[in-house]
Amino acid sequence: MIEGFRDDEVRLDGEVSVFFRHAGQGPPVVLLHGHPRTSATWHRVAPRLVGAGFTVVCPDLRGYGRSLGPAPTPGHAGHSKRAMAGDVAALMRHLGHERFAVAGHDRGGCVAFRLALDHPAAVTRVALLDCVPITEHLSRMTARFAALYWHWFFFAQPGIPERVINVDPDAWYDGDPDAMGHANHAEFRRATRDPRVVRGMLEDYRAGLTVDRRHEEADRAAGARLRCPALVLWSVRDDLEDLYGDPLALWRGWAGDLRGHGVDSGHHMAEEAPAELAAALTAFLKG
Repeated sequence: MIEGFRDDEVRLDGEVSVFFRHAGQGPPVVLLHGHPRTSATWHRVAPRLVGAGFTVVCPDLRGYGRSLGPAPTPGHAGHSKRAMAGDVAALMRHLGHERFAVAGHDRGGCVAFRLALDHPAAVTRVALLDCVPITEHLSRMTARFAALYWHWFFFAQPGIPERVINVDPDAWYDGDPDAMGHANHAEFRRATRDPRVVRGMLEDYRAGLTVDRRHEEADRAAGARLRCPALVLWSVRDDLEDLYGDPLALWRGWAGDLRGHGVDSGHHMAEEAPAELAAALTAFLKG
């Protein structure tokens, strides 16, 4: 699917296996997709980073795409960002990378944030794309936020979203094959038609409003901050600036070495502005 990349899979423990793509030589960087995408969303960015001299690893997050997660639990811990981050750290160790950079988009950005907080000795740099900490969203909740992010609260309901989405997943998860790339779109379609994947993606959101929120609140109370350099990029044709003004302002309480800027794109910047995104990541990772 991604030109020059090898598809692979590793079983971590019990019910968890991680599908991933990897290629390249040089300093390692792992790219984490958002909802409702798979690792294929990086197909226009990952080869550029390989060409810039990096080893690039693109996994499907736990419960997404071809990465199998555990059965849901009442507290949703099995689909928490901490569990997903642990998968990524274990995958990179499996590949022989004790230290690596990470870039995450949307829900993958939340996983990248958790990975950098929980594994500071492993993460050298973190790029956070179209995301802010979950608690920063929730603490600033307005009627406008609820209207824009209503799906967070719908997805968190028990049982109902699965029944609604699985009736007609193609209507729920639409996508433009020309904009996404036809192979990427076909993989996205296969994933979103799989009830196991739909369940896994919903569990991600249920964890977000429960166990993930509690983890972030505990971090905030303890004064936890990112120890590595952080890059924040946001799509100027998406909603973060409309909601909050400068997204960097929300991240300053979490990171000391912080920089970032807007990208001329809609929400899925890896598909819509791959050259600009790859250039920004390359400059940051080599800086």
